Amino acid sequence: MEYYNDIKRSCNTMYEHVKDKLAMFDLDGTLYDTRKVNFMAYQAALKGFGFSLDMDFFYKQCNGRHYKVFLPVIMGDSKDIDEVNRIKKELYPKYLSDALVNLPLFTIIKQLKEQYYTAVVTTASRKNCEDILKYFGHTELFDLIISGDDTKNKKPDPEGYIKCMDYFKIDPQDAIIFEDSPTGIEAAIKSKASVFTVIGYS
Repeated sequence: MEYYNDIKRSCNTMYEHVKDKLAMFDLDGTLYDTRKVNFMAYQAALKGFGFSLDMDFFYKQCNGRHYKVFLPVIMGDSKDIDEVNRIKKELYPKYLSDALVNLPLFTIIKQLKEQYYTAVVTTASRKNCEDILKYFGHTELFDLIISGDDTKNKKPDPEGYIKCMDYFKIDPQDAIIFEDSPTGIEAAIKSKASVFTVIGYS
């Protein structure tokens, strides 16, 4: 399945040093403040279909949520919702200079890697997740991405975190999760792993 795709290396290389702990990280609002990036990309995509997007509304009601949750609020029953999201994904790299890196957390990640597998678990698309990791030179810090494309059920469902633990064969008591949003924190708690909350970053 798609979520088994390792972004860094082949499975043989990844398991040269077998670890017994796992650290999982949300993307938007945890690793990076991407609010402006996502807003600008969605605003531009929506404009082409005659819809406007208010920044304050997007920050409070949309950012960090799956597009199928918030785009219908903006677009109603429009048949162009998936197309707007497709265009947004294409526009996303154009605005990455507006993203902010959570530098203290990346310092922690570099220290954890000696003993922990590291993974990104996000509702964002795989394309945009890979875009931002590549842009900031962080791809090599993570052993796996589980994106919104790889799960049927989105946060607050814990499916993404559970799949990640299953992939590495790590039990919840040996896993930690870093999250920022209420829905993400709920998903993390439901996974039964230990949870660290990122507050005041985004």
